[in-house]
Amino acid sequence: MKRHQDTLRRVQEREQLFESAPVRVAVAKQVIPAVASQMVALLYTSADTFFVGLLGAPAQTAAVHVANPSFMFLTAISNLFGVGGASVIARMLGRHEREKASQVASFCFWGGAAASLLFSLLFFLLHVPILSVCGATEDTFETARQYAFYVIVAGALPTVLSTLLSNLMRAEGRAGAASAGMIFGSLLNIALDPLFVLPQFLNMGAAGAGLATAISNLASLLFFLLILRREREATVLRIGPRQMRFAGEHAPAVLSIGFPSAVQYALTVVAIAAQSHFVSAYGSMATAALSITKKIDNLPLYFSVGVSNGLLPLVGYNHAAQNDKRAWSMFRFGAALSLSFALFCTLCFELFAPAITSVFIREAETAALAAGFLRRMCVAMPFMSLCYPLIVRFQAMGEAKKALVVSVLRKGVLDIPLLFLYDSLWPMTGCMWVQPTVDCVSLLAALRLSRPREKTPQA
Repeated sequence: MKRHQDTLRRVQEREQLFESAPVRVAVAKQVIPAVASQMVALLYTSADTFFVGLLGAPAQTAAVHVANPSFMFLTAISNLFGVGGASVIARMLGRHEREKASQVASFCFWGGAAASLLFSLLFFLLHVPILSVCGATEDTFETARQYAFYVIVAGALPTVLSTLLSNLMRAEGRAGAASAGMIFGSLLNIALDPLFVLPQFLNMGAAGAGLATAISNLASLLFFLLILRREREATVLRIGPRQMRFAGEHAPAVLSIGFPSAVQYALTVVAIAAQSHFVSAYGSMATAALSITKKIDNLPLYFSVGVSNGLLPLVGYNHAAQNDKRAWSMFRFGAALSLSFALFCTLCFELFAPAITSVFIREAETAALAAGFLRRMCVAMPFMSLCYPLIVRFQAMGEAKKALVVSVLRKGVLDIPLLFLYDSLWPMTGCMWVQPTVDCVSLLAALRLSRPREKTPQA
């Protein structure tokens, strides 16, 4: 009896958070853990490169870079099912359709598992041409293959499912638990990297970094599965395979909403590779400067992603509950947070760019070049900080076509043509103006598409 009462209390607390808690409180409880998770993830994404770099072997560092685009595609797979599922589940909970939400969770889990295993198999069969296209040379191929074996062939399943489950848990108001699992895995990866990579310990080099990543993602997955098992009576995230008989009913809604996120992430890989290709024509110093700039530039991006991840279930739930005024208030407050941080970063980067870039490299000429790159690229940050939440708002409300249009505009349609144009007009530095242009155009498109929906709550 007591256990049943505790279960009922937890469900009611989550419903209260979505339905009646003060807007700023509800947004803070969802957004703060999501942003914290993204900040740790920002460190985590640099951990492999940092510790492999301590080996002083350029071929080892290059091997990690070569394998990274294929690894990043796992996030696209996770977003396809995780972001799509989170939107559908949040809206079903807003309509109090808990049983259907459980069916969606099962489809997302097993669909993500099947897709990750298929990608892993295809990579295993085609890794030679894939790594070659990504830039593997005779010096780097074998190390890249070893690293990719751990993070993709062996690690695809836990990587996809851990990120997927964090999105689904956030959809029912468990933002703290969702972020705790991801932070746990990220910190474990950072702790394991030196143990597996460095010669003082296991001396596995880049392959050790791959193994550390696979283990940490598996640990995150087990963390989430243990939470779901412990609270199985209080959660709609029941992932038993028996629920898969309803897959046909829910697959179109999940995949149509998740597809824009998956496409945007996949095209981001292509856009980054294209920019790197153009800049590499100006020498290794320019390439190093771009690498430094992208690391710094990721700070406001990851913050905006965290805010957006926290907003998605709140907006979706209240939109489905026909409380669009509350959904709009939540979105507006979250977007203001995202924009404020982006403006702060832009100001700091414009004023202190040389000092910031010199932290990452002591060589003065490269640091100065990176400072110039940063001052140009950071102009994109305010546009990006609003564009990303708007895309997620479309997804939360089930408006898949609008989300897809803005996602493809932001990454895919404009980047490569503008690289050709701007590089011809302003050699090398022109490449840094591509992202500000693309984010500005994408934001204008997102605002135009959102205009009809925004009239009702403002009336």
